[in-house]
Amino acid sequence: MKRCAKDFFTTNSVKSLVKSLGLSGLILAAATVSAVAQKKYDTGATDREIKIGNIMPYSGPASAYGIIGKTMSAYMRMINDNGGVNGRKINFISYDDAYSPPKTVEQARKLVESDEVFLIFAPLGTASNAAIQKYMNTMKVPQLFVATGASRWGDPEHFPWTIGWQPNYRAEARIYATYILEHHPKAKIGVLYQNDDFGKDYVLGLKDVLRDKFNQMVVSEISYEISVPTVDSQVVAIKPSNPDIFINIGTPKFAAQAIKKVAELGWHPIHIMTNVSASVGAVLKPAGLDNSRG
Repeated sequence: MKRCAKDFFTTNSVKSLVKSLGLSGLILAAATVSAVAQKKYDTGATDREIKIGNIMPYSGPASAYGIIGKTMSAYMRMINDNGGVNGRKINFISYDDAYSPPKTVEQARKLVESDEVFLIFAPLGTASNAAIQKYMNTMKVPQLFVATGASRWGDPEHFPWTIGWQPNYRAEARIYATYILEHHPKAKIGVLYQNDDFGKDYVLGLKDVLRDKFNQMVVSEISYEISVPTVDSQVVAIKPSNPDIFINIGTPKFAAQAIKKVAELGWHPIHIMTNVSASVGAVLKPAGLDNSRG
């Protein structure tokens, strides 16, 4: 199968449409512009349907995020039940990658080359999206509104077909660091982070603000691999430094484990969570609501 930017939208027009219209606007534009252009449709769009691909960790260490994919599927069904988009039904195809980049590559190729989707919408995971970024741009298929806040998605010069969505992690970490300097300038900080672009972006954000104070204030900085079953040993290793503030940079499963272990150790630092794990159902309840109280 050959995917070509000239078949429907140019690179620049896709970028401008996505930025100004969002997903529903882009789909409507795809249907409307194609109809006007003598029914010359891009791959994934016909008179009757628009194929949209998605990749989610329905299983594996980040399976708590699977509910997002299920919610998207329900929303697409709602759109179809209400007539679709300009008379076209959305064929939403969502695959599981188990939060494993090699599996993400496999699923992306399946969506693009076998299912022939129009775009891949909101694929989740920093390492997962990084693994398919070059492929998606080579194939000139939109990698639209990636569900990760890594700073690498804002690179239209090199990756014009990849478009981010949420505020980036580095900027979020700067907010936490600013708060610490303003309200706890003499605090000792312990940091637990996931050893990939997701976790490292947060650490960079802390360094952006703390600067030369980073090495002085951060008394313990320990990472974990996504493949480990638990982060208990990492939390235990951080505690002896007696941090006043614990920054928990983890995906839901590991963030919940850290909360629970902190409580078991009788340690009561100011506990900063990130937006990635800010969930009552996926994090605080599994950790134990009593353990989650500050």
